[in-house]
Amino acid sequence: MRETGSQAKGIRLSDQQRLNWLRLIRSDNVGPASFRDLIAYCGSAAAALERLPQLVRSTAKRPLRIHTIEQAEQELEAIDRAGARLIGMGEPDYPQYLRQMLNPPPLVTVLGNTELFSKPPVAIVGARNASATACAFTSQLVRDLGANGFAITSGFARGIDAAAHKASLETGTIAVLAGGLNRPYPPENLPLLEQIIDHGGIIISEMPFDWVPRAQDFPRRNRIIAGLSLGLAVIEAAQRSGSLISARLAAEMGRLVFAVPGSPLDPRANGTNTLLKNGAIMLTQAQDICDALAPMLRKDGTAPQQAGFVFTEDSAQILAQAAPLFLEPSNNQPNGSADIERIRNALSSTPASVDAIIRHTELPASAVHLALLELDLAGQLQRGSDGLIALLPA
Repeated sequence: MRETGSQAKGIRLSDQQRLNWLRLIRSDNVGPASFRDLIAYCGSAAAALERLPQLVRSTAKRPLRIHTIEQAEQELEAIDRAGARLIGMGEPDYPQYLRQMLNPPPLVTVLGNTELFSKPPVAIVGARNASATACAFTSQLVRDLGANGFAITSGFARGIDAAAHKASLETGTIAVLAGGLNRPYPPENLPLLEQIIDHGGIIISEMPFDWVPRAQDFPRRNRIIAGLSLGLAVIEAAQRSGSLISARLAAEMGRLVFAVPGSPLDPRANGTNTLLKNGAIMLTQAQDICDALAPMLRKDGTAPQQAGFVFTEDSAQILAQAAPLFLEPSNNQPNGSADIERIRNALSSTPASVDAIIRHTELPASAVHLALLELDLAGQLQRGSDGLIALLPA
């Protein structure tokens, strides 16, 4: 594929590296943060797979399940049969804005034309039970944004999401799935998925290819929606809704958040009105978004290249770009039980920063990072999108 614009830089993984990355991220309790820490500590995904049992021996209540070569090869074959691709962070066609978020997914499965990632993206989210007026506004907004050169990102749900995708078929739409590419949800949107691909759009997911989405997977999808975009617009949203989660995540990532005002008598407007009270940008027409995002774009209206973090298997490069992690890779031994217990006691159900843990325990930063990695792999930590860490209930 021809590499253009924001996709022209990066280092491609070898087939063996891609297999190792897939095995590592699909292993028990390995998320984006622990994946990055493991490679920084061990030097490569292959070395991390070898060290995993040793790292959790003293903290895990049961042996860690490591994704097998056979399981990874089966997923890679299924992805290939579907005409999709598994793209690693730091490769040329990995979405550039996704790379800028804290702990981006190391691997994403993508079906469609990845050159669309070079267009400046705007996320559109809102109620599944959206009103006819909100859907009509969404369609007009999205057509106007498309005419101004923006790609549209949304979550492939009913209501506002579906309206946004349909209206941006001709100008570029990106659908983020909560499950695997082979398990799109909801099923009534399957014809829409085919239309997205036929019109040169993109389907993307961080989940395993055959993964059936669960309730807890939708906030993860919302994180990807926010991370993919320069700004996020909420059209209709109740006071407690996934759209407000997306807005919070977008704000934490430094993205601009827009909201459409609505009647205080309509529960579907309570969430957007609250966003406006809390500082979101009022949205009544596409020009509101165009004006707010204009300073972030080149003069020709395209998204500038972001420097970001280029992830390779070179541990020296990782450690140079991802400080502070560990002082030295590969030869350090896991912490003793006393240090781990000391760090565990410093944690609670209230989120805290790693720096606060280091100051409280007065242990070396490398020892704290390593202990947190061990506790994370043992399934005892919860990591927030803001980088804070909490202890999960026993």
